[in-house]
Amino acid sequence: MTQQPFDAEAPDTNHIDEADEHVKRTYESTYHKGPVILRGSLIPEQTTTENLLASEDSTDWLHMDPWRVMRIQAEFVDGFGALAELGPAVSIFGSARTDRTDPMYKAARRAGKLIAKQGVAVITGGGPGIMEAANRGAAVGGGTSVGLGIELPHEQGINPWVNLGMTFRYFFVRKTMFVKYSSGAIVFPGGFGTLDELFELLTLVQTHKVKRMPVALMGADYWQGLFDWVGGTVLESGNISKLDPELVHITDDVEEAVSIALSGIARG
Repeated sequence: MTQQPFDAEAPDTNHIDEADEHVKRTYESTYHKGPVILRGSLIPEQTTTENLLASEDSTDWLHMDPWRVMRIQAEFVDGFGALAELGPAVSIFGSARTDRTDPMYKAARRAGKLIAKQGVAVITGGGPGIMEAANRGAAVGGGTSVGLGIELPHEQGINPWVNLGMTFRYFFVRKTMFVKYSSGAIVFPGGFGTLDELFELLTLVQTHKVKRMPVALMGADYWQGLFDWVGGTVLESGNISKLDPELVHITDDVEEAVSIALSGIARG
């Protein structure tokens, strides 16, 4: 190997100048804040215990990220506690804007009732429209009608047909509850929220993050164009693998949609 000539102009990386030495000296003091190490100007003037016992006039700390973690944890604990003994369940998604005179409202109401008659709980987002219809059907059918709401400025709260309800601050905690406690899903026409829930389900199934979860899409006219594009342009571009035909079904028949959603529930 040919030895490279010494470059007199190259910086000496082993040399620590006076400025570096000053910084090094300030870093020699180390403060441990739990698992976090703080040095130099980041060392706090007060210890954690002093902060805990000090009187607090401001409530800004309630909105800091570490406190939000506690809220998130509390939401998971509350959700798991409320739904742990739910038993088999099917989630029904769809637009909050669907009018009560819409055929899809009537279809969702019937779907909820048919599912409840099978001894299976119905889980929705707890709002109006399709969600209300499915909860209404489940309640009238004598079943467990679950509503998992979300804090939004324009939402009207949990609909009156829910007999087991929760309201969440965080979308991702709420969606975890849908996925964890459902064995199938029926997706009615809806907007961005419905599409988000649908594609998250498909992503989790495709990546094997959740167990098999059959999905029925109600309304061929509404959904076929989207899945023609997914199965055509998106698939042909190599951006997805082929969808399992056993997991996604488009139908106009409520009974078929219910049968598909229930197929993911093991029967003894």
